[in-house]
Amino acid sequence: MNSKKIIFLVLLFFVGITVVFAHGVDENTQTFLSGNDGVAFGPFLYIGAKHMLTGYDHLLFLVGVIFFLYRPKEVLLYVSFFTIGHSATLLFGVMSNISINAYLIDAIIALSIVYKGFDNLGGFKRFFGTQPNTKAAVLIFGLFHGFGLASKLQDFKFEKEGLFTNLLGFNIGVEIGQFIALTFVLILITLWRRHSSFMKFSTITNTLLMAAGFTLIGYQLTGYFTS
Repeated sequence: MNSKKIIFLVLLFFVGITVVFAHGVDENTQTFLSGNDGVAFGPFLYIGAKHMLTGYDHLLFLVGVIFFLYRPKEVLLYVSFFTIGHSATLLFGVMSNISINAYLIDAIIALSIVYKGFDNLGGFKRFFGTQPNTKAAVLIFGLFHGFGLASKLQDFKFEKEGLFTNLLGFNIGVEIGQFIALTFVLILITLWRRHSSFMKFSTITNTLLMAAGFTLIGYQLTGYFTS
């Protein structure tokens, strides 16, 4: 596969997850969640997986996180920090009924995308002369991503009966969706790394990542101030 095809696939991926996917809850899922009563582990697992696969903000952040990770051990470590963060706040947020404005939390999630693109470009060392702890940052932003997921579920005012089991299914589904998405991303990036164009276009790619994050921040803040 030549470098032009690799670049085309990468750009297609970015366009796909920012334009084609609609991050939210579709009408059929809304109908099911609104009418659900009791334990429904399987359906919640499926909904969790689908939500992560269509969650372009979560995926863009993870693309930034693994972009310059070359060893499987590093990928696993960073993804684990993200998983611990979002799993904890997803469960805690819904079970404790901690309400955070969805627009504001999604704006912070969008900020995490900007952060990771800026970090990948070496912006912190270049402009501030320091480098934040990247593992801690992934964990902290993972906490916010979890509250973002929780805010989507809290809209449905679930009954307490079977709630923890259903949330566990949803969370496992999120991990399955994350695994599927990351597998695709890793294959794509690994193929791209074999060509000289990877380093050449890495700056453009991470700049686009930041641009996508700023766009999402603007969109979410606009929603917050106009809703």
